[in-house]
Amino acid sequence: MFYFLKLGGSLITDKNNPHTAKMETINRLAAEIMRARLKHPEMKLLLGHGSGSFGHTPAARYHTRNGVRTTTEWLGFVEVWREARALNQIVLDALLDTGLPVISFPSSALAITDRGAVTSWDMAPLKTALIQGQIPLVFGDVVYDISLGGTILSTEEAFVYLARHLNPGRVMLAGLEPGVCSDLPDCKNIIPEITPANIQQIAPWLTGSSAVDVTGGMAEKVKLMLSVVNQNHTTDALIFSGEMQGQVENVLKGEQAGTRIYFKGV
Repeated sequence: MFYFLKLGGSLITDKNNPHTAKMETINRLAAEIMRARLKHPEMKLLLGHGSGSFGHTPAARYHTRNGVRTTTEWLGFVEVWREARALNQIVLDALLDTGLPVISFPSSALAITDRGAVTSWDMAPLKTALIQGQIPLVFGDVVYDISLGGTILSTEEAFVYLARHLNPGRVMLAGLEPGVCSDLPDCKNIIPEITPANIQQIAPWLTGSSAVDVTGGMAEKVKLMLSVVNQNHTTDALIFSGEMQGQVENVLKGEQAGTRIYFKGV
């Protein structure tokens, strides 16, 4: 089995307070991933995490997602990079402290985009890491862009590109929300399944994030996961909450949770 797992920015940081990591949650999630891997040592993983209150705060201030051209915007680009890297180090250290063989692969050093779409990514180091039994870790990061100068590549956007080349069996997004909900903000009614066949009926219920999120919130997550399952019909995706104790561990062990996104013809 080969899984992609993202730890959402809203899950691992306080998105309403800049530069605030939820250390207890991060350490718990790292331990859950380790326990799941000990239970299934044959499991291959690619991990990712969002930028939360680290990268999204300066990104919103400098509008980095829309492009980078002026001296001030390039200073903002570096600030976003610095914040994203700071959170990545926190997450990386927590994972390494459990004994997981994790190694970071920053998009800023490996990918080039054009109007936000990845045009090239040096896959050889990442593929070699997987062959050697290591766990690559990607994250929301700045990237150099052919048309925009610079922009931001979200973890989900990185997953879309990497899934095209690595063909995971499942892509899992662990956030705060228990799934894709039809009754926000209460979120008591979870949409169990989303497919290309029913997306038009579900689209009016999708919304963005209640906190600062420069990469589109839930609507964008669903769109990108549909892109993953459309490009590889044997891959499915899960959007679920990682806030409950043991949920990430259980999903890695094969349990269902939240909203499943999979291919089903229109």
